[in-house]
Amino acid sequence: MNYGDLKSHFNDLLNRSDITPALTTRFIDQGIARIQRQLRIPANEKVKTFTITAQTSSLTLPVDFLEIISLYHSTNELERVSMRRYRELSGNIYTGKPQVFARQQEKLFIYPEPTDGDLVLYYYSEFAAMTADADENILAKIAPDLIIYAGLTFASDYYLDERADLFEQKFQLFLSEIQEQANDQELQGGTQAILPAYSYQGD
Repeated sequence: MNYGDLKSHFNDLLNRSDITPALTTRFIDQGIARIQRQLRIPANEKVKTFTITAQTSSLTLPVDFLEIISLYHSTNELERVSMRRYRELSGNIYTGKPQVFARQQEKLFIYPEPTDGDLVLYYYSEFAAMTADADENILAKIAPDLIIYAGLTFASDYYLDERADLFEQKFQLFLSEIQEQANDQELQGGTQAILPAYSYQGD
């Protein structure tokens, strides 16, 4: 369901004569932001590869980053440590195969500092933004009902709508269904991970 259809269906369900296009857009976008804070499924997994060509102490996270799944150097998975532990370790400058990382704001700090190879970041990302009515991201394709009812929860707060509890219940139901479906897929056949849907190279 594209962005325009989402807004149209949202307005049909809200059924208010005083809704404006700007408010419709605001509520839908607030709903998507709420979903991104909670939903963790293969559809919002990504992988980014950082090719190391010189001694590197840190990486900059992608702009659509939400949460780290794992970080690898070659076949070695790095262990996440606190910034306090990282600072203790990095007091001794060593280069070589990295073993640990720590996050601070938009940076991942690596230790020991690699001089070559690939660092591969698996992470949960934001869904692609929709701006034009014809736009459709993967969340709108697989869960348009979730987006609509997420938006309705914000509209019901704004209008003090008596259907607020119903909208919230529907939102939670759809959210639970899609998260449980993703969790079940993770476990089928004993597989504990699903490869990200998107990949791109970075320096």
